[in-house]
Amino acid sequence: MRSCQRYFSDLPRSAYVLAGLFILLISVLFPPQVHAEDNDPFSKKAVRVAYVEFPPITYRNSEGEPAGEFVEITRKVAAEAGYELEFIYLPVARTYLYLQNGTVDLWLGLSATPILSEAALESWSSPIPVELSAWYREDTEALMHMDQLHGTMVILISGYTYGGLRYWLEAQPDIRITEAPNHRSAVDMLKRKRGDYLLDYRPPVREMLTHPSDAIIRESEVRSRNSAWMFSLASSRAAILREAFDDAYLRLAERGEVPPVRRFEKTFVLPGFPDEYR
Repeated sequence: MRSCQRYFSDLPRSAYVLAGLFILLISVLFPPQVHAEDNDPFSKKAVRVAYVEFPPITYRNSEGEPAGEFVEITRKVAAEAGYELEFIYLPVARTYLYLQNGTVDLWLGLSATPILSEAALESWSSPIPVELSAWYREDTEALMHMDQLHGTMVILISGYTYGGLRYWLEAQPDIRITEAPNHRSAVDMLKRKRGDYLLDYRPPVREMLTHPSDAIIRESEVRSRNSAWMFSLASSRAAILREAFDDAYLRLAERGEVPPVRRFEKTFVLPGFPDEYR
């Protein structure tokens, strides 16, 4: 060891300079390999997906896993597009917050949600139509016009904006609002006459109308809406994800592996429905 130290100490200073120049030349000619995905945020394949309790379209099953028609379609689309999904089960209000701040990349939700108009980018594809209905007891008059809601008590689901319709209802001085934490509680409130009408979406309510006492519940359609993938604009890859998901959905639809592509035609609205929320 001492002989090695003596050897290097005896080298002329010019040898050190030459060695340094040689190392510099090697680093220029043969730079370290850097994979594009290490610096390119758009190449990341993990996608954080928010879903809410909206059976049978999206829900958490008895094993605590995401399930539902929209969930299964999304899994197929993501696999076709080359992305991996991380599902996050959330209440509706927190879903909106997480889309706004970029905590999640997308939500399996509904198009034309006013609170997300500047926070999310909607997919061009809409795999599933969703109908909003007014539910009532058999001893109550069917809802045929929005004017019939004046002077009544309306049950709403906490956190739901109903495409903005909630804001119109809350602004009416002669419409009283009460809230339910979930779909089952809302139906039970209606049966107990704690409200005249329940505004809720058709799929989750029809899914749960299984109790014998539910036979007294009737339905009037209020508005039809479109499901959509809602991509967070807080993410720099929102547009890239939308294009990837839409393209993948089109390919799968052509092969018959997902529902056919739906046209975004004018949706149904009940007479008297406020124009600003159509």
